[in-house]
Amino acid sequence: MEKHQLVAIANTAMPFGKYKGRMLIDLPEPYLLWFARSGDFPSGQLGDLMQLILAIKIEGLEGLVTPLKAGN
Repeated sequence: MEKHQLVAIANTAMPFGKYKGRMLIDLPEPYLLWFARSGDFPSGQLGDLMQLILAIKIEGLEGLVTPLKAGN
């Protein structure tokens, strides 16, 4: 886990789907689990970040990302 990844998670909006426009860190855990179960995370950086977010949420570490949100 790199600092630039945490900053990206805090400040990148979901580009598609039901949660389009929502910051990645604010995606609901069940939504991320759906991607994990289906084995269908997007390719590239977005998928990597979504997998990292799921791990952060499972471990209860969202507090690491909150101070990195723009405006904080």
